[in-house]
Amino acid sequence: MTGTLFGLGIGPGDPDLITLKALKRLQSAPVLAYPALEDGDSLARAIVSPHLTARKIEIAIRIPMTIERAPAQAAYDLAAADIGGHLEKGEDVAVLCEGDPFFYGSFMYLFGRIAEKYKVEVIPGVSSLTACATSLQSPLSARNDILTVLPAPLPSEILRERLLETDSAAIMKVGRHFARVRDVIFDLGLEGNARYIERATMENERILPLADVPEDAAPYFSMILIHKRGQAWK
Repeated sequence: MTGTLFGLGIGPGDPDLITLKALKRLQSAPVLAYPALEDGDSLARAIVSPHLTARKIEIAIRIPMTIERAPAQAAYDLAAADIGGHLEKGEDVAVLCEGDPFFYGSFMYLFGRIAEKYKVEVIPGVSSLTACATSLQSPLSARNDILTVLPAPLPSEILRERLLETDSAAIMKVGRHFARVRDVIFDLGLEGNARYIERATMENERILPLADVPEDAAPYFSMILIHKRGQAWK
């Protein structure tokens, strides 16, 4: 009998935001896998470290931080083979995913390689989107509002078009694209309704007025929320 692969959504950063279901699977699985920097630590593992109560076999999935897709795909191929070996031996494997596994989550790339052959259970987590809205005390949308989620690497003209046609927007993965994204927001006159946050729910969470964010200082884990009414309840 083969083992089960558990894709655990572990939330945006605060260890207390892991669900009870994910916590149970985390603690019971004998094998733990998680994404990690190519030559560094794993944020995902750091998030769950307070909850680790027993020694486990650990698989660090070393993901190259490059724009090209091929190196990362090769890393997922290797990880899927390694994980498959444990599943074949009947060992359950818990794979950590920051936020939610199916909301821009890295787990989906393992899911696509493993789900056709092995049993997979995906446990949802608190997403960065809802965590940012909560930290900002800014509801995302209400009534018939259209909420649009926009990755910051999109070309400026596409960001502009989508912002023009939506009621509420979340711009994710801001990082090195911040200056260009801010220019689009200011050009559209939406800066008064835009809220910036970085590293939501983590100890170093920071909220700043959009105009006060240094152009080259926005981290990858940053987001801008915009609601055209200013607040969803208005």
